[in-house]
Amino acid sequence: MIDLLNKRVRLLASSAAVALLLAGAPQAFAATPADTLVLGFAFDDIISLDPAEAFELSTAEVTANTYNLLVRLDQADTSKVKGELADSWTVSDDGLTYTFKLKSGLKFASGNPITADDVAFSFERAIKLDKSPAFLLTQFGLSGDNVTEKAKAADESTFVLTVDKPYAPTFVLNVLTSTVASVVDKKLVTENAKPVTPNDDYKYDTDFGNEFLKTGYAGSGPFKTREWRANEVVVLERNDNYFGEKPTLARVIYRHMKESAGQRLALENGDIDVARNLEPGDIEAISGKEGMATTSAPKGTIYYYSLNQKNETLAKPEVIEAFKYLIDYDAIGETLIKGIGTIRQTFLPAGQLGALDDKPYTLNVEKAKELLAKAGVPEGFTVTMDVRNTQPVTGIAENVQQTLAQAGIKLEIIPGDGKQTLTKYRARTHDIYIGQWGSDYFDPNSNAETFTFNSDNSDEGTNKTLAWRNAWDPAELSKKTQAALLEQDSDKRAAIYQDLQKEVLANGPYVIVFQQTEVAGHSDKLKNYKLGPSFDTNFVSSVSKE
Repeated sequence: MIDLLNKRVRLLASSAAVALLLAGAPQAFAATPADTLVLGFAFDDIISLDPAEAFELSTAEVTANTYNLLVRLDQADTSKVKGELADSWTVSDDGLTYTFKLKSGLKFASGNPITADDVAFSFERAIKLDKSPAFLLTQFGLSGDNVTEKAKAADESTFVLTVDKPYAPTFVLNVLTSTVASVVDKKLVTENAKPVTPNDDYKYDTDFGNEFLKTGYAGSGPFKTREWRANEVVVLERNDNYFGEKPTLARVIYRHMKESAGQRLALENGDIDVARNLEPGDIEAISGKEGMATTSAPKGTIYYYSLNQKNETLAKPEVIEAFKYLIDYDAIGETLIKGIGTIRQTFLPAGQLGALDDKPYTLNVEKAKELLAKAGVPEGFTVTMDVRNTQPVTGIAENVQQTLAQAGIKLEIIPGDGKQTLTKYRARTHDIYIGQWGSDYFDPNSNAETFTFNSDNSDEGTNKTLAWRNAWDPAELSKKTQAALLEQDSDKRAAIYQDLQKEVLANGPYVIVFQQTEVAGHSDKLKNYKLGPSFDTNFVSSVSKE
């Protein structure tokens, strides 16, 4: 019966197989459709697909494949950017004005032409919506009051951005490679915008299409979003209006699969083409197996846990230092992250300007006990940690729980999905949070600003960096971080970031554990499947299947 069904499925149009996939049903066929890429992927962190709101790692991959930017990171040389919608650009002599000329004949997936007015509108809505990633643009002096003058269309094909200070041009251009700078279809978004009553969520009388774009689509990338069902599936379809080389794949399907073992089994059975969240043991199991292959890439993603400084005990300097001695880095490196990461204790990932590889901390329970005694808590204390229930963070949390106990600290692990734990973290209501931070753009300021800068430590603060989330107010470091943006000499700029890393390593409320190496297992029938240096450079438009 199964053989007959397999034959029948192969004879049918691929839509029948896709229907099964979208329904989440187990497949009764030997392989995924030839025009469809199916990936097993844990994406329970997705909250919104609106590029002006999206600030999660999984969403960055979706938007990278569905939206375009003025400029994009050059994967061949990550010290540079290359034009995407922009054909060329110039910077004024005073370093304040950036002028972009758009390529001609560009269209959105809707068929509407892409103009400089769409670019200006995209900047305006990101600023005025003022969602989490807006600070990436407001740091240039843009605000709801001035954005229409500071980010405007000079004519149909010319977009002009005026910043408030003569920043290093590489910094400005790298910021424009982040998701929040994605260009949306003004006509389509405006048609779907809703009138709203100004409140804490919306300061204007329109939602700028935010509700529509949470699950909808208004981009121009090689794929367009067909559907997102939370914790189930994300479906992308080929955009036939794409101005670049058309994808060979008709569609890409991300199936939400949290467990590594389940992804490996689905890959071996031909139910998926790519397994994206394999643990070390499952990677080893498929390595060298007939029909299987693996690919990897070092990521600009740092795994860490942080101590909320609202907690009076966790705010004591000696307690912060003790936590850094109460983690078994060697055991984690040899088991939990073997093949998927390298131990790292500084906040800049390897490969970025000024990155340090200092590792002064090792597991030292006696040293930690001495520090806890100095802090006035010689018997330890009880504290909670919010943990996304995926690996390797769950395993690391359990490892930390055991080592903390050796010094008398009782750690209660609070599991949750990505959305739950992030929402609590962003509200500053955690004790300890364990997670990952991926650079929003390939410039050291992306990590330096979030780990060391806090412009307003009140609960009403709008620049919600990681320092703010953990109620840490490093005033002097904030000044140094800002100064680095104006340094034109790359060697001097690198030196500032090195000093920042040393100070955070010594005093910051973060225990940085490792830098990710992303590994994917996949069918050897795939051609040109590669992972990029960041989550918004995992492109699938060049992938094909035999």
